[in-house]
Amino acid sequence: MENLGRLKKLEYLNLALNNIEVIENLEGCESLQKLDLTVNFIGRLSSVESLRHNVHLRELFLVGNPCSDYDGYRSYVVATLVQLQCLDGNEISRSERIRACQCLEEVRRRVMEQEEQQVWRREKEKRGDTGDSVCPRQQEAQQEAQQEEQQEEQEFWNTPCSFTPESRLEAHRHLEEKRRAMEKSKEKKPKPQRTLITEDGRVLNVNEAKLEFSLTEDEDNNQLLLDLTVYRHMDTSLLDVDIQPTYTRVSVKGKVFQLVLPVEVKPDSSVAQRSQTTGHLLLTMPRAEGEIRGTCHSKSRPITSSRLTQGPDRYRCFRLRFFTV
Repeated sequence: MENLGRLKKLEYLNLALNNIEVIENLEGCESLQKLDLTVNFIGRLSSVESLRHNVHLRELFLVGNPCSDYDGYRSYVVATLVQLQCLDGNEISRSERIRACQCLEEVRRRVMEQEEQQVWRREKEKRGDTGDSVCPRQQEAQQEAQQEEQQEEQEFWNTPCSFTPESRLEAHRHLEEKRRAMEKSKEKKPKPQRTLITEDGRVLNVNEAKLEFSLTEDEDNNQLLLDLTVYRHMDTSLLDVDIQPTYTRVSVKGKVFQLVLPVEVKPDSSVAQRSQTTGHLLLTMPRAEGEIRGTCHSKSRPITSSRLTQGPDRYRCFRLRFFTV
């Protein structure tokens, strides 16, 4: 977010569906009233404190960012930005602001811990590290726990005791407990289930298979086009497509790709096609009735995308699973 500080009279800034990771450089936008940062990659929730200088800011949208999943996210933002009147489309009541301010210190502590974890994961992603390493704070805690365990072990064996059947039984119990603890630590922990929809019904963007994609809007035909780079030689039977009015979900060999759509679509009129040459999956999703078609001089315009190999191709249809709600 650069070169925006001179826009003194800017009242509404929409930066949704970008690659923003930190909120910054908006202090000079003195007239800013509404800021939309929907579906970005903001993990440093503490960066919202830079918006304190924007005293006229009334509406803020952070839905779809990693920080919006933090425990205490809403309370932290409400207490930090006292000028806000609406967060993620929900009005902030006076009682909610009072409660948020009362527990701000505790909420800030929890948020900082989660932010540190997110920043550490992001650094691993930049390095291409897919290992199970942990952040420095967790490493320190693990080292302290190991040192305490070693000290207790040394104290147990170095403490003098009488040579009796009871002392022998106590040593046996100690060794047995240690053996069980080692066996328990070696047990494979079940992988936590990926959260696709939060408890409050909010749909998340997920890309477990790390597939590149392109979402474009066909203005002439009033529809959305999602081009997903599915593995070229993978059998179509390993694909499962589920289109909902507000999002689409594709299962690729058991790995989920889920994308929140910018407009409502008609699932029963949608079509899924698989390229016979590149293997790409093309989803054609007509807009729902009542959606306003925008004006655009070109036939289609990109909404969000990742790198794709473009070019003419032949597609063949296959079974599409959908639910009408």
